Parts: sequence; structure tokens; C-alpha cells
Amino acid sequence: MASIKMIEHDGTEHEVAIEDGKSLMELATDNAIPGIDADCGGDCACGTCHVIVGSEWFPATGTANNDETQMLDMTPERETTSRLACQIKTTEAMDGMVVRLPEFQM
Repeated sequence: MASIKMIEHDGTEHEVAIEDGKSLMELATDNAIPGIDADCGGDCACGTCHVIVGSEWFPATGTANNDETQMLDMTPERETTSRLACQIKTTEAMDGMVVRLPEFQM
């Protein structure tokens, strides 16, 4: 089974099974991953599903649109490989991907 590893700020690791077509945020909330608040429900309107993608996996996440970029610009913990999990559609090709969760969400 293909999976993605999510690592909390304190180092706690969670592995979630990939379900093709679901967003990374949906996988996190379906599996009660702490640190993904998803306050807007995936509408790219709050920034509370910020993740930091491993650099080797960043190209697989696609390109951030203008709305996502604006939300990430307000995030103090933004890194070059930051994305909003609600904007990443998962596929089996992401098997083994690692994302880190910031200490705080917006």
C-alpha cells in the first residue's frame, strides 16, 4: 500500500495511506493527524494546512496557484518547499513522500 509520512514538529511520525485523488489535507484530517487544522475545509482560504514538503518530492506536488502563494506569504514558518496540503492532490506516485508540519499553523 502506498503511503505518505507526515512528521509533526516534535518529531512524531505518522504514515497515511494514499487514496488517489484525495488532497493531502483530506488524508491528514481523515487520519486525525495533529497539526493540520484545515479550518476552511480545503478552500485555500486559511493557511491552516501548511506543510513543508521534502525537497526531492516538491516537484511532484505541482505548482502553487496565486491564492495559495498569497496564503503562504502570510505564514511566518514558510520555507521554499512549503505548500498548503489542501492544494496537493495525492497519487500512488507519491509513495514514500515525506512532509513536515510546522510548529504553528496560521
